[in-house]
Amino acid sequence: MQQPAKLSIMIKSQESVSDKHKSLRLPRLKSRRRLWLSLHLWLGLVLGLFLTVFGITGSILVFHAEIDELLNPTLLTVTQPAGNPNYKPLSDIFQAGILAMPHQARLTFADYPRNGEAAFKLSFSEPLAADRTQNWQVYVDPYSAKAIGKRLMRTSGSTIPKTFIDFVFELHYALLLGKTPGYVIVGIISALLIISILTGLIVWWPLTGKWLQGLIIKRKASAGRFVFDLHKTFGFYSTLVLLPVIFSGIYMNLPEHVVPVLELFSPVTYRYWFHSTPRPNTESITMAQAVSIADQRYPSGRPDWIYGATEPTSAYTICKNGVEETGSILHRRCVVIDRYSGKILDVDDPSIGTAGEVFTHWQWPLHSGQAFGWTGRILVFLSGLACPLLFVTGVIRWLQKRRAKRTKRS
Repeated sequence: MQQPAKLSIMIKSQESVSDKHKSLRLPRLKSRRRLWLSLHLWLGLVLGLFLTVFGITGSILVFHAEIDELLNPTLLTVTQPAGNPNYKPLSDIFQAGILAMPHQARLTFADYPRNGEAAFKLSFSEPLAADRTQNWQVYVDPYSAKAIGKRLMRTSGSTIPKTFIDFVFELHYALLLGKTPGYVIVGIISALLIISILTGLIVWWPLTGKWLQGLIIKRKASAGRFVFDLHKTFGFYSTLVLLPVIFSGIYMNLPEHVVPVLELFSPVTYRYWFHSTPRPNTESITMAQAVSIADQRYPSGRPDWIYGATEPTSAYTICKNGVEETGSILHRRCVVIDRYSGKILDVDDPSIGTAGEVFTHWQWPLHSGQAFGWTGRILVFLSGLACPLLFVTGVIRWLQKRRAKRTKRS
């Protein structure tokens, strides 16, 4: 009878030691969390307005093509013919855009129609006096190869674009500060926002193991508790999307700083590093021929972005969507082509790239939500709308706690 009694005493003693350890550990964790909370609070208060701007503009840009077409239907949409719904040759389409502009204008970029009712968008740079330029877009009906119209997008020296969607783009990526300072500032702010989100996740983490309370909004709660639950619940769920979206934004704004870090772990090639090699007495291939070369490399899918070769050493870059390859989740491929020889210099292809290259290939599809079709776009759209909610509820919660402290002191 003594053995069970001794065993019971030992078990109770171990449980007592465990409870004592937990009782000492919990205050330490709470003390550390207060430090993280302070960091999260001040980062949120200082950067919350920027997060709101990035979130709202990002939600708009998820559907930028649809919104632009809705605002400018006569320029951006066409009627698909019933009898012969085939595009004219690309060379004819490009030529229609070139004829709609002055001879000194250069074709810099082409945006392939996203569906059967969209127009071709051709971007041109027109040099002016005193080293100034104007950026235009010409819209071409792909079924007739006739220009529908054009509009002025921007004048060099002006940081305010002429169109609504371009204004939103510049606000989102550069805060209307211009490319050089704006991209750097937005990149730094985005890096700090990632720290803010991670500290919020640390603060959210239930120390007592009551996970359900951290995942739902309490019913019939007080106003203060309701605001708190809104902040923590929406913060947790949106974090799953915001972290990859914000990081991809940093990569796209500051690739020259992100790529060297990635190369510490895996080799990375960046398509903008590749250039054409000028050849004496050799004419450049046309943009249409460059698209044909990309189609030979990837027969499936359809072109999306077509980068023109505007300088003697520039290369064509053709990006295609919907490329079907076995075992590949991502169906976007970009091909870099020498403008003189037609040689393929580089491909963005996650099925054959290094780990670092695959990582970079995913950044734009993740940022835009296009990696997962409509599901991805809707998730990015909703996470953007959550940003102003997080900022407002965070400020309200801070003010509530300040009032409570003042009341307690008085």
